[in-house]
Amino acid sequence: MTQHPRQSTVRSEALFAEAQRYLVGGVNSPVRAFRAVGGSPRFIARGQGPYVWDVDGNRYTDYVCSWGPLILGHAHPQVVEAVAEAAARGTSYGAPTEAEVELARLVRQAMPSIEMVRFTSSGTEACMSALRLARAFTGRSKVVKFEGCYHGHADGLLVKAGSGAATFGVPDSAGVPASYAQETLVCPYNDLATLDELFDAHEGEIAAVIVEPVAANMGVAPPLPSFLEGLRQVTRKCGALLIFDEVITGFRVAPGGAQARYGVTPDLTCLGKVIGGGLPAAAYGGRRDIMEMVAPLGPVYQAGTLSGNPLAMAAGVATLKALGAPGVYERLETLGEALERGLRDSARRSGVEACVQRVGSVLTLFFASGPVTDWATARRVDTRRYAAFFQAMLQRGVYLPPSQFEAWFVSLAHTEQEIAATVRAAGEALAGIRATAS
Repeated sequence: MTQHPRQSTVRSEALFAEAQRYLVGGVNSPVRAFRAVGGSPRFIARGQGPYVWDVDGNRYTDYVCSWGPLILGHAHPQVVEAVAEAAARGTSYGAPTEAEVELARLVRQAMPSIEMVRFTSSGTEACMSALRLARAFTGRSKVVKFEGCYHGHADGLLVKAGSGAATFGVPDSAGVPASYAQETLVCPYNDLATLDELFDAHEGEIAAVIVEPVAANMGVAPPLPSFLEGLRQVTRKCGALLIFDEVITGFRVAPGGAQARYGVTPDLTCLGKVIGGGLPAAAYGGRRDIMEMVAPLGPVYQAGTLSGNPLAMAAGVATLKALGAPGVYERLETLGEALERGLRDSARRSGVEACVQRVGSVLTLFFASGPVTDWATARRVDTRRYAAFFQAMLQRGVYLPPSQFEAWFVSLAHTEQEIAATVRAAGEALAGIRATAS
């Protein structure tokens, strides 16, 4: 096995110690704290192409990609230039800009189901607003989400399943009133039978079903055949809206998102990540008759000081234009397939029980025999082995999500060389895990 010199992390450790004096847990988003994998988080100084460098000068091949937005890689020249030009004109106006119109046009061209769109600053805002709109449009109060799917940290979505299969949700976070959580019904992902039970038990009460069309917040769990089609059928039959949370999959798994890849049209779509090109931007949109209920045209209030921020709009426009080049998604598919195949072969050769699940350029290596199809099967994976694997890969210069239940992202900046080096590192890391277990 190749010997790797121990990385210096002195500066990162010092910054983390100081950060904990001022920031809750030393971070501004919980998973960044490395609690699930151990050790101290790396403080990143810069990124370029497929790489990031920490404050101690260590270089890593990056498969976090800012949790998905950086589909073009870090500091892509077209995005940097667009943001710099926009910033030189002013960073925020609180007034309409031409860039908002251009990005909205690009979104609609790619996703015909989105006849009208409203930009927000985060995926949480987008999902929260889409559900408020669905409730107003249908005149109903309850919504259905799937266990293990994440739609942001709005109170009504931070719920987990109760004791029964077809059940009211119960709070999954302190500070969420039980009465509010009970407006959210929770169903296992990929389970149409339980969804039918929910609609039977709450006839005429369900406003919407919200789903990640490809679950990516329990690790990547693709939809089973006919699952998305089944959601479309039952919601249409029962008068509820179907909301696709494509914050991760939008412009990532296909130009038109998961709805294009699987051929299922939702009523409303939530977008984020890629459409901001690395800056804070998200959106919700859908059928014109639904969207026209949003203020100022209708009674559903939603606003945001930085919604449609000119820097984020410029980054989004530059990103979507770059993604329109010929062969882009074929390239992403090729790279994703190569990484999937290499990881699977490495696990097999090492004798470590693992499976790889991928859709396009989004994948997860699970320490389980697989497949992972829902939260129940995801909970059975070996998170301790993932923590050991994460640390071994970090030592070998590969930066992975610091949680077994997050997705890896491949960008257009990755090449066959980075993929091959990653696979070699994974082979060494897995062999080490196997040897330790023996």
